[in-house]
Amino acid sequence: MPMPVDTAAVAVTGLHRGDNPQPGAAVIASLRRRFPGLRIVGLSYDPMESTIYCQDGCRLDAVYLLPYPRTGPKALMERLEGILEREAIGVIIPCLDSELMNFIEVQDGLARRGVKMMLPTKTAFLRRNKDALSLLCHRIEMPTPETRIAYDAAELAKFAAQIGYPVYVKGIYYEAHLATTEAELYAAFKELAEMWGLPVMVQEMVAGEEYDVVGLGDGKGGNIGSCSIRKMLRTSAGKGFAGVVVADPRIDALVRRLIRALRWAGPFELEFIKAPGRPHLLFEMNPRFPAWVDFPSQLGCNLPASLLERLLGMEPDRLAPCEAGRMFIRHSVDVLGDIADLAELASTGERAGAPLLTFSRRP
Repeated sequence: MPMPVDTAAVAVTGLHRGDNPQPGAAVIASLRRRFPGLRIVGLSYDPMESTIYCQDGCRLDAVYLLPYPRTGPKALMERLEGILEREAIGVIIPCLDSELMNFIEVQDGLARRGVKMMLPTKTAFLRRNKDALSLLCHRIEMPTPETRIAYDAAELAKFAAQIGYPVYVKGIYYEAHLATTEAELYAAFKELAEMWGLPVMVQEMVAGEEYDVVGLGDGKGGNIGSCSIRKMLRTSAGKGFAGVVVADPRIDALVRRLIRALRWAGPFELEFIKAPGRPHLLFEMNPRFPAWVDFPSQLGCNLPASLLERLLGMEPDRLAPCEAGRMFIRHSVDVLGDIADLAELASTGERAGAPLLTFSRRP
């Protein structure tokens, strides 16, 4: 079904595609794969986010800077109201963990301005937080690695000794450090607390294969569609750099159990680890699409497009099952830009047109 001609723009966040890529570029590529003429606006926290300067399938029609998530929902809403005076945005797709609570807090105000989002309830969002996920898993009998939270380093060290080294030390939003000694644990606690705040978590280290699931919850306990992969390559930060589709009914059953318990609405990513002799253990649930979401879109399972269709009241296109054995491997390229674009965005907080293409050519 074609996009209605009067459809307002779609705004997307999470535009960095470096060694720890954010999902925004993949979401944009998925949307353009289904609706090539769609106007897409980037909402960025940094004028150096690489997607701002792309001219390929993840290109943007305009970019606006946002205040950092730590400034809170009021600052976000004030900035969005200013952007809405300039830009007819009808849908926002947030793509970063750290900003989701702010968007949940302002979604009613945005709805009154005609802006739609597909987000979980505040209760559901908090129940899957890294510091609460272990409790949720125990309540619904979902296998998970042993995890404890702490607000000071001494308490964290006590928990690590009980679990047994080596352990992972995790920040409340991002990052995990492997600690094999108490000294390494203290150093990791200090770094993560300064970067992301408290609490900090300690989790047993489970050696095994990692699996990743991307999906879209309907808010009523159902899963609109999903794709499961086994990670084949990982970066130093643990991010999947290559993956292969798997068909595993055990993973599918765990996904259904969790989404049903949370009555999750919107995108999600579930991360599992499978050690020999143990079930699949859920160790993380992220409340947004992962950076590899355009991979299933290329296989006919376009979850970002399905999200947009539902928000706009369109008849959703059929989501094809992802065939086991299909794989992806990430490929890095250099993105060309013009310093004038960077200067404009850094000084004014916005860039309303496409990136400049003023490169000289040699005969």
